[in-house]
Amino acid sequence: MAPDDGFFGERVAARYDAGSQSMFDPAVVAPAADRLAALATGGAALEFAVGTGRIALPLAERGVRVVGIDSSEAMLAQLRAKPGAERVDARVGDMATTRVEGDFAVVYLVFNTIFNLVTQDGQVACFQNAAAHLSAGGRFVIEARVPELQRLPLGQTVLPWRADPDGWSFYEYDVVTQALRGRHFNLVDGRIEPSPIEMRYAWPAELDLMARLAGLRLEHRWAGWDGEPFTHLSPAHVSVYVRD
Repeated sequence: MAPDDGFFGERVAARYDAGSQSMFDPAVVAPAADRLAALATGGAALEFAVGTGRIALPLAERGVRVVGIDSSEAMLAQLRAKPGAERVDARVGDMATTRVEGDFAVVYLVFNTIFNLVTQDGQVACFQNAAAHLSAGGRFVIEARVPELQRLPLGQTVLPWRADPDGWSFYEYDVVTQALRGRHFNLVDGRIEPSPIEMRYAWPAELDLMARLAGLRLEHRWAGWDGEPFTHLSPAHVSVYVRD
């Protein structure tokens, strides 16, 4: 996959932080940065799909050397314009194929971004790429939501996700192909701007198998960054895979 802006081009990048304010809340960001800093154990960290630096910047503030890759130049431009951006070595690259020199104690991929790789082959390649960057004992950390198929009555494929004064969104699931299509409609200056995105959802068990194929094993699975127990009711998971 060649680096390109795709969905995360200039228009989306310009309002990405404002449109994801809840994810930039210090109460959300700090536990993630703290956990990743602890897992790094003094080594370097590599973020796949670093975006505008939501996690990379606070992680670097904690004294961790951070390299970040992203396929969107527009998102990286937003990161580089922020205070403290000089602490993050931000580069254009694809999380399934781009190789960064050196070994890392932690490679991480947050906020459901593994689903942005729209094929199983691409997701498997991402795990393999993460493993190739890890030193012995290093960890690959993924944050992702659990597919919400339990909410779908038999035969239904669409789930509402958001409806507020700024717009509305819904997700469409294809249970055969595991395609997940986000349909976002934002109200901007009195106009409706559609922002569709294509994803491929994967269950935690499928991610575990991808990890095994890459020579990694599941070390921890939590319901969140504070280490809450993962249960059958957890809407999301933080999974830590270790390279022995």
